[in-house]
Amino acid sequence: MSRPSGDRRHPEGGVTDRRAPDARPTDRRAPDARPTDRCPADRRPTDGLPLRTPVSAHHREPVLDVVVPVFNEEKDLEPSVRRLHAHLRETFPYPFRITVADNASTDATPRIAARLAAELPETEWLRLAEKGRGRALHTAWSRSPAPVLAYLDVDLSTDLSALLPLVAPLISGHSDIAIGTRLARGSRVVRGPKREVISRCYNVLLRSTLAVGFSDAQCGFKAVRRDVAERLLPLVEDSGWFFDTELLVIAERAGLRIHEVPVDWVDDPDSRVDILSTALADLRGIARIGRALARGTLPTSGLRRGPDGGARGALAGQLARFAAVGAVSTAGYVLLYALLRPVAGAQAANALALLVCALANTAANRRLTFGLRGRGGAVRHQAKGLLVFLVGLALTAGSLAALHRLAPGAAHMTEIVVLVAANLAATLLRFLLFRAWVFPVRSRRDRTGAEGS
Repeated sequence: MSRPSGDRRHPEGGVTDRRAPDARPTDRRAPDARPTDRCPADRRPTDGLPLRTPVSAHHREPVLDVVVPVFNEEKDLEPSVRRLHAHLRETFPYPFRITVADNASTDATPRIAARLAAELPETEWLRLAEKGRGRALHTAWSRSPAPVLAYLDVDLSTDLSALLPLVAPLISGHSDIAIGTRLARGSRVVRGPKREVISRCYNVLLRSTLAVGFSDAQCGFKAVRRDVAERLLPLVEDSGWFFDTELLVIAERAGLRIHEVPVDWVDDPDSRVDILSTALADLRGIARIGRALARGTLPTSGLRRGPDGGARGALAGQLARFAAVGAVSTAGYVLLYALLRPVAGAQAANALALLVCALANTAANRRLTFGLRGRGGAVRHQAKGLLVFLVGLALTAGSLAALHRLAPGAAHMTEIVVLVAANLAATLLRFLLFRAWVFPVRSRRDRTGAEGS
């Protein structure tokens, strides 16, 4: 495949210049500019993304741009890039490009990258003056005209056979983002117990604090459609290792479809990642995103697919189904309370009736309101449902205690009326918690690729 004739390389900076030789300079970001500056709130796009469409089968320009971020990788850079280039030439059916994104290397990495770009067709490189993997990806992806953007770690820990399955859902228009996962069934991973524990603990932390649905935030093997990246990248603040996580959390909260691909992955024993500093930076990032979610300041409106009416329609349907399930649960609760009250006392009858109905309510809402099938995540959903049950128990028990304090001789019918009112308030709170925490947005999207777009 021949390189487009207008491509040139900056002799010193290493930044690809795609202008024709006589073209006037454009207002593109300089290679040492900070790519993580966020758009002012009044300049962020508010219109939703258009519906996904497949990439043309007769695309003449590169369909895929694979970015390889590097920092002081003079040992691994050349063999890895040559291997990646050979793999794409042999297996990828569309035009492609490889971009080596050097972020402030101080060894021979820039010279090797420049030589590879000169020798290998479809290979380019750019150099940034500041460190940061997120910064390198942000800059490279922002400059690329390819409709599908990907990146992988230079050590090629992830087997390249997963690259085509990674990008295929994006090319076909099925998904918005695709990630490799080492923690799903079907993945084959070879690494030491220390890294295994750290990785799993990090992802458990993400699920418990940010209620994420993707299984592996840190696997260096991801892809995104360019139309999504254009809206998503200005919202990502982090320029380091938390870049991936922040990008995925924002995308998931916006309801974008994230496709997961189980990968074969072999740990690089020569990895120079500072685990302690990276972990601390990740914790700060989680706290920052958590605060934004709690305040409702995470700007995701410009990332939603299709007209806003679809979102309103989906919410209305969920409310209707939740109300139907709630009506049946409330009737069951009243019946159980009336049966248990004579033998167990008011508080015990309330707790037992509420517990039974909470379990049934969570299971019914999981299937009917939020459309989840199968056993995957069912135990976790019930555990969260029980925590929501405790909130309802506190409301109803508190109402019952207040009634008995104010009217010690209140009749059983009065108790039932007070409990129904308290239960209705708990039901509203339960819906909000179910939608935002127990069954968040990711619960309504297909991570396995079985559902059509």
